[in-house]
Amino acid sequence: MGNIFSFPIGNTIITRCWDCATGQLSFICNLEDNLHALQTEVAELKERRSDLMRRVRIAEDEQQLKRLNQVEGWLQRADPMITDADQLIRESPQQINELCMGGCCSRHPRSSHKFGKQIVKRLQEVKDQKQKGDFGIVAEKSPLPSVTKRSTEPTVGLESNLSKVWSCLQKQQVEIIGLYGLGGVGKTTLLNQINNKFLDMPHDYHVIWTVASQDRPIEKVQDQIAKRIGLLNKGWKSKSLDEKAGDISSILCTKKFALLLDDIWERFDLARAGVPLPTQQNGSKVIFTTRRLDVCCQMQPNMDNNIKVKCLSPGEALKLFEEKVGAETLHTHPDIHKLAEEEYAIEALRQSAASAFSRVGKEMYPKLKFSYDCLADEKVKSCFLYCSLYPEDHIIEKDERIHCWIGDGILDKHANLNSARNEGHFIIGSLLEACLLEKGPNNNGVKMHDVIRDMALWIGGESKKFFVKSGVQLKELPEADKWEEVIRMSLMDNQIENLTEILACPYLQTLFLGRNPLKVIINDFFNFMPMLRVLDLSYNTRLEELSVGIAKLVSLEHLNLSSTGIRKLPVELKALKKLKYLNIEWTNHLEMIPQQLISSFSKLQVLKMEGCGYRCSLVLEEMEHLKYLNVLTISFRSALELEKTLGFNKFFSRAIERVTLEDFRDSRSLNILALTNVQHLQILTLSGCEDLEEVKIENNIIEGAGRFHSLGFVFLFDCNQLRDASWVVFAPHLEVLMIINCKSLEEIISEEKLGEVTKSKANTNLFFKLEAFYLHSLPEMKTIYRYALPFPQLEEIRILECAMLRKLPLNSNSVKGQRLVIEGEEGWWKDVEWEDESTRIAFLPSFKPW
Repeated sequence: MGNIFSFPIGNTIITRCWDCATGQLSFICNLEDNLHALQTEVAELKERRSDLMRRVRIAEDEQQLKRLNQVEGWLQRADPMITDADQLIRESPQQINELCMGGCCSRHPRSSHKFGKQIVKRLQEVKDQKQKGDFGIVAEKSPLPSVTKRSTEPTVGLESNLSKVWSCLQKQQVEIIGLYGLGGVGKTTLLNQINNKFLDMPHDYHVIWTVASQDRPIEKVQDQIAKRIGLLNKGWKSKSLDEKAGDISSILCTKKFALLLDDIWERFDLARAGVPLPTQQNGSKVIFTTRRLDVCCQMQPNMDNNIKVKCLSPGEALKLFEEKVGAETLHTHPDIHKLAEEEYAIEALRQSAASAFSRVGKEMYPKLKFSYDCLADEKVKSCFLYCSLYPEDHIIEKDERIHCWIGDGILDKHANLNSARNEGHFIIGSLLEACLLEKGPNNNGVKMHDVIRDMALWIGGESKKFFVKSGVQLKELPEADKWEEVIRMSLMDNQIENLTEILACPYLQTLFLGRNPLKVIINDFFNFMPMLRVLDLSYNTRLEELSVGIAKLVSLEHLNLSSTGIRKLPVELKALKKLKYLNIEWTNHLEMIPQQLISSFSKLQVLKMEGCGYRCSLVLEEMEHLKYLNVLTISFRSALELEKTLGFNKFFSRAIERVTLEDFRDSRSLNILALTNVQHLQILTLSGCEDLEEVKIENNIIEGAGRFHSLGFVFLFDCNQLRDASWVVFAPHLEVLMIINCKSLEEIISEEKLGEVTKSKANTNLFFKLEAFYLHSLPEMKTIYRYALPFPQLEEIRILECAMLRKLPLNSNSVKGQRLVIEGEEGWWKDVEWEDESTRIAFLPSFKPW
């Protein structure tokens, strides 16, 4: 019993109490040392995270690999850990000020002890996390899905064809199936539906979708197959056709595949492409589409396995028309039915792609030319033919196309640039109405149907005034019979590396050389092009030096050097006295613009410098001399630079159409309303502004002012301290909103931040003109807007890696009558919370897995 209170036990208790007391005290005494250690460890953790993210992006973007789950988990744990540690570090000065007696005591010991304990805990967590971030491998090949869903629209009249094809697929003895018919009749749509039917039915096929087209079909199909089966990498492009075929064959011979081959124009040599021939033994299938019956027979001699896709009958077409416009509307006036029949006739002529058959082209193209001949005048016809210079299926921005028309002289009879652009948009509208152009995504671009493009090339080629070899994989300058007659030439989207021959084209007005791997253009290349007005060298990323011979182009009005690798502009460009359009956007390596060069372009109307490596502030004074400048795109890398430029000359505010705020490092806040003075601002980008914590909204907004009336596109990238984007309520005509990789963003519209005063003067029809919004990699995003909103124009929503976003600002009335697509991960979609069951049911058909 006496041993219970013996000294050794008492000594142990005292020792433990002492250890506890000294341990508690150490949180205060060691606070400064631990804080410095935390700052160091956090900095090293950030570096490790940055290095890891770079490795991951290279693996994903260049090597087409998928990041490991453990890597993704480490990154997700590191982000909040860094955020919490940074918050403690920001709070530390106040706690340090509370220390006294050499740092071993505190005026508020409880608070200091608690804070010191948090520092120690966070320090250990950061150390542990840093040690776990040493990954030898960050990504690996992900298992390929057996089939990838393709977007398609509801159709009329293809159901029986779909049943026929699917029935043929079930027959073991049928290995190749052909679909043939006129261009635009629905063959590609039918092939899309076949592809998607594989998703709904049990099967053991690896489904591969490819498009052949006319130019170099085997190489194009090989590249698409390689991407689908995981062969596409850096070394792929340098391989020969036979080497690629061998690689493809070695993979496909081990698989049971279904190759869907769209738009072939001649017999396609499957073996040459590396595709094992389908047999009953391997069970593989090939389904192809073509406009030509003779090609169909060459690929599949058994006509029982060739299916003709027919046009709608006049009765079916009118029935479809009635379904679209409604019976009540159709019968409100007797002329509507007649007009509908005439429209059907025009569309039928447009689809008369039998004209594409080499044997009967000269007979059929004139019939297809019906819509072209009905155009208002020669100016509109010239604009239409100009569109054929671009590659097949190429989408081009409307304004870029219009500026080329102006530079070429088609639209040069106007007193000012704005009236010329207005006429250009009117012409595009008339070509859309005539079904000679089609709308691109988000209504920002247009493209030409391949059938219509064929017809346009035929019209231009008949006169020898057009020479178009775009997107045909040329490696050197082609030959032509009569260069001296050519007025417009396009060699876009090829593999031309060197231009070392002189091109004698005395009447050439437009030359497109964009999207090539050009490295060298000899100085004499431009010697014999005295009439050249439009030169496009864009997207030649390997072109580091601009030929001084360009100074010979004394008639040049339009020069596009965007997204090239050029490092300096030659002083010889001063010879281009007629230049009205200069585009040096996204020339990231541009280091030098000679003094007085910009000011020497006295007739310049359009200057595009957004994303240019050379700082805009260095040429501000020269821009003052550009009295005709009407369009300016520009980047700012600091709040000071932004303030200086906008305050330098009010004239700039009238000309600026696009602004990028990039890599801000001098400011934690930005008063966005300073930009509302930029009256014609159309596109605003905030990118890499890591220190930017707040975009301020002032409460003293005058009614009607402080609005972005022209702003249609807003992009936010890598702004990791921003918590909201409430200022977009002052953009009443916003069409597209894209926010990517903003780690701290919690909501788009904050009611609390807007406040009652601001809210009353903000856009009352919030997002009323929004057509699309994209949210990606926003781990803290919880809310877009608290309430459901009407979206009468909304067509697309894409939400990826936004795990905390559970509710969308939608109810059953939000997009009435609109066809909306919502893209996202299936796991996220299952967890979305809806206002009620009717809303959930209403949007179920909208979802498309990403």
